[in-house]
Amino acid sequence: MTLQANLGSSDKFIRIVAGIILLTLGFFKLGGLTAFAGILAIVIGVVLLATGVINFCPAYKLLGLRTDKP
Repeated sequence: MTLQANLGSSDKFIRIVAGIILLTLGFFKLGGLTAFAGILAIVIGVVLLATGVINFCPAYKLLGLRTDKP
C-alpha cells in the first residue's frame, strides 16, 4: 500500500512545529502539566510530527480532504 501525500507545505510545516512544541511540553512538563496532560501532549505531538514528516494524514483521507495541490 502506497501512501499518497495529502498535506500541503503550510499544513506540513504547522504540524511539524506543533508536534515539536507538544513533545517538548510533554517531556519536560512545562507550564505545570500534570502527568496525564504530559502524556496526552506527547501522544498528540508524536501524531502531528509523524503525519507532517510522512506528508500523509489518515483523517484527511477518511474525510476526503487534501491541502496539497493535486
